[in-house]
Amino acid sequence: MQKVKKNSPKAWLLAARPKTLAAGSVPVLVASGLAAHFDQFKLIPAILCLLFALLAQIASNFSNDYFDFVKKTDDEYRLGPARAVSSGWIDPKKMLYGTFVVIALACFLGLGLIYYGGWEMILVGVICVVSLLAYTAGPWPLAYHGLGDLFVLVFFGFVAVVFSFYVQTQTFHLLAFVAGAVVGLAAVNILIINNYRDRDTDKKSNKNTTIVIFGENFGKWGYLINGIIACLLCLFFLREAVWAAILPFLYLMPHYQTWKTMVAINRGKELNVLIGKTSRNMLIIGLLLAIGLLIG
Repeated sequence: MQKVKKNSPKAWLLAARPKTLAAGSVPVLVASGLAAHFDQFKLIPAILCLLFALLAQIASNFSNDYFDFVKKTDDEYRLGPARAVSSGWIDPKKMLYGTFVVIALACFLGLGLIYYGGWEMILVGVICVVSLLAYTAGPWPLAYHGLGDLFVLVFFGFVAVVFSFYVQTQTFHLLAFVAGAVVGLAAVNILIINNYRDRDTDKKSNKNTTIVIFGENFGKWGYLINGIIACLLCLFFLREAVWAAILPFLYLMPHYQTWKTMVAINRGKELNVLIGKTSRNMLIIGLLLAIGLLIG
């Protein structure tokens, strides 16, 4: 384990899990590409959405770090990247305070979206904050009851893309929901890699992820199928922007290679390298879709 000074900036940076932050940035990228396709891109609300999404994801990572420690899910047998609280890098109370500070900052920046999306954006923000805390906190945490995948699909897919598009265009569009599904499925694969790696330790700690519930093959084949479905969904863009339907299929090459490595490794800490690669793949499909939307 690497040496990290307690409560240092480096400790907080590691706790933010920067390798996973594509899940927060890609939805805004794709939504902005779709808005630009309709000549309605707006820089300021796009930036506000990006900052809110990144801060909300960091707050979620902090919250997970703290509450997994409290629930004793993180112990000496943990296979994933070291967690800040369980590793002693950050005091538990400071991590909890840090979570709420980041949430407060996200909400403060999110207030600017009221101007572009109306007062209903407050409700959207509240739902996002409550949900990110409910992921691992509370008496019935979503991640411990097989709902983590659905959470990621909904909030890092549909909610992030649809409302990032809405605050720029003041409209809801079917293609925004399609784009949300594409991005969300790619984001779910980041969670699948984590849960696939931790399937044995999660089972022992009563963390019932979908892979614990449905088995190893559910995670292995689910990862591959998610990427394929994401590309097939892009065909919905065929009549609107032909390149947005075609370019995302290039994503299947790195996606398949990552999946092959996942199957070959099968279990253990060696799977950790695939977290960054899966996050990279999400960025690839997001960029390809956004570029396709821009060039039509």
